[in-house]
Amino acid sequence: MNDALDVAVRLLLVFVAFLVLPLVVGQTEHKVMAHMQGRLGPMYAGGFHGWAQLVADGVKFAQKEDIVPKDADRRVFQLAPAVALLPYLLVLVAIPVAPGSVGAVVDAGIFFALAVMGVGVLGSLMAGWASANKFSLLGGLRTAAQLLAYELPMLLAAASVAMAAGTVSLTGVLDAFEWWWVPWQIVGALVFFVAGLAELQRPPFDMPVADSEIIFGAYTEYTGLRFALFLLAEYAGIVVLCGLTTVLFLGGWHGPWGDDGLGWLWTLLKTAVLAFVVIWLRVSYPRLREDQLQKLAWTTLVPLALAQIALTGIVKVAIS
Repeated sequence: MNDALDVAVRLLLVFVAFLVLPLVVGQTEHKVMAHMQGRLGPMYAGGFHGWAQLVADGVKFAQKEDIVPKDADRRVFQLAPAVALLPYLLVLVAIPVAPGSVGAVVDAGIFFALAVMGVGVLGSLMAGWASANKFSLLGGLRTAAQLLAYELPMLLAAASVAMAAGTVSLTGVLDAFEWWWVPWQIVGALVFFVAGLAELQRPPFDMPVADSEIIFGAYTEYTGLRFALFLLAEYAGIVVLCGLTTVLFLGGWHGPWGDDGLGWLWTLLKTAVLAFVVIWLRVSYPRLREDQLQKLAWTTLVPLALAQIALTGIVKVAIS
């Protein structure tokens, strides 16, 4: 009974984090962009520092009419937002926050996380196919092509960490972590983070959903709360990407002054800093063209990831 209660409490905490953290990232993005770009609206909604902006957005989405195109495949159309969102909940369950604080210990946690994150693209494909709109279908196919291009360097970068730690378990990676790994694996960290941004279609890799391209890609026909679920999936993906980068490359719960029971705080702080970087990149860089996006993956990130694996192999042999 105690074991069942422990599992229930862990899953409840993960679910609460899944509901809260993406909204915090979304609210933070409003504020950071308002400061960086001089946007007045998000700073005044509700009074002090625009505290009600997130509430206003939620009310706006809830009030919008829920429209399903006449010729759409209704069941697939309605299911697509959930398929896009739920994989990030499953990955969040496996990310360790502090020693002993993980929703579920997965022996092959690295590959589990990357495999489940890849399932999210089915939501975009389902949305594009079921919308009975050729432009939505084109957006869904562009999203799938982008995922295929950036999945490989992301996996190779994670494999470098697995080689260094001698395990594919996320908790095992943290148990084996040493601070000198940070400069050693920095190239792999950059590849992993950039490829993750591209998988989430975050700027500057947002070409499939750019308003100047094909009117928000696979999600053109979505309105109201279903559209909001796709946006929530994007912010949940940011949380998951930053959390995985923290665990794999930045030491996760390990702090600069030793493990003093504040491991969860170090994990959250590192994740928050990376989330800020994600927002900053959206404000600072123009989006890539389709050919530039594919070229970056195949001619830059893949060779860098392979070089990181080679370096990891050399270092492992040298210290063994």
